[in-house]
Amino acid sequence: MTTDRTGDVEQPLWKRLLWFAALWVAGVISIMVVSYALRSLII
Repeated sequence: MTTDRTGDVEQPLWKRLLWFAALWVAGVISIMVVSYALRSLII
């Protein structure tokens, strides 16, 4: 592991990719929930 200029330890690649995937899935799910809620209000 390496440190950057701020002294924070850089996380392993698999952990950073896992966070990216989790945030992407959470974003897709939240957009789906909002779109279905708006659709149910319109119809």
